[in-house]
Amino acid sequence: MPDDLTHEEFRAQVQGFLATALPHHLSEKVLGHIPLEPDDILEWQRILRGRGWIAPNWPLEYGGTGWSAEQQRIFDEECCVAGAPETLPFGLRMVAPVLFTYGTEAQKERYLPRILDSDDWWCQGFSEPDSGSDLASLRTRAELSPDGAAFVVNGQKTWTTYAQHANTMFCLVRTDPQAPRPQLGISFLIIDMTTPGVTVSPIRTLDGGQEINDVFFDNVHVPIDNLVGQLHGGWNCAKLLLDHERLGAARVGRSRRELNFLTRVAAQRTVGGIPLAARPDVAERIANLEIELLALEQTSRRLGETMRAGKGHGAEASILKYLGTSLVLRILELDIELAGPHTLPVRKRSSSDTQLDSVAGPRWADPLARFHLNFRKIAIYGGSSEIQKNIIAQKAFRL
Repeated sequence: MPDDLTHEEFRAQVQGFLATALPHHLSEKVLGHIPLEPDDILEWQRILRGRGWIAPNWPLEYGGTGWSAEQQRIFDEECCVAGAPETLPFGLRMVAPVLFTYGTEAQKERYLPRILDSDDWWCQGFSEPDSGSDLASLRTRAELSPDGAAFVVNGQKTWTTYAQHANTMFCLVRTDPQAPRPQLGISFLIIDMTTPGVTVSPIRTLDGGQEINDVFFDNVHVPIDNLVGQLHGGWNCAKLLLDHERLGAARVGRSRRELNFLTRVAAQRTVGGIPLAARPDVAERIANLEIELLALEQTSRRLGETMRAGKGHGAEASILKYLGTSLVLRILELDIELAGPHTLPVRKRSSSDTQLDSVAGPRWADPLARFHLNFRKIAIYGGSSEIQKNIIAQKAFRL
């Protein structure tokens, strides 16, 4: 990417690429809140790979773009507003930075090109039935085999997104139960999901989907070479990974996309013959959300630069995650409120009264309730909002 491009010239370049390269059937799904299939996500990732834009946050030496932080922000925002599918975060944004920092040369050579080419579908083995926000209490065990060539893993992970599609997992396991602090006895492993003893069991969510799963390990043998970083040093890997996950969690572009949708809903939906957008109370609420979005954008820029300069207090990523997730959820809640009964899954009966064949409300409202129910998860994964507040209190305010 030429260094002499202004931000607006770079934005125009990204917009031009999206206008020609983003398939309409994908943007139509994203903008219409219709669930994506795995092939949809992979199709877009391979388009980005062909352009060399699949990994904006990676160092140039490993196949990244060499973009500045502001260029990365612009790219993310334009992709969101245009309706591009979100790339899978587990490989590109989560485990890759861990491999850059703690991985062996052999691990980098094996996994990084496969992540770029979408050859591996990763999932995250962190949460357990009794260890969610209190991740340090995890109990999945990994013990060295008698010959010292492998770890033998036993236990359970839960809420594992896309485990039914994944062939590779990055996983936190307890390797030293006697450590003086629980964080000191955890290691970071890469696990082949096709290994004997790995069982994936789907969990049906409130929206009717099955994107999350339980994963059980029954004497699963993991080669010793799949240890990332130091033995018992997995907590450092986890902290680095979660910081990268939370840094991008503000997702200003995502909030902009949903606010654009909300504005269209308010203009189209009429009550008593009057568009909701013409009601002062609705207009005020939308204006307040717009103001909050502008504030989030500036806060994201400021704290992002602080983090990259290493001058912060350590709570910047948590602040961005909390502000970004709470804002987009408030936008979606107003979507639901303005759509009213049209979001209910009720359909008109046909003239024969034998089947349900037409949507009761406008087409845009039909997927909203399911999308909103599914999207509630963003306030939980990567550390719940309550946990983020605790981190902010401890690190930013020294409480």
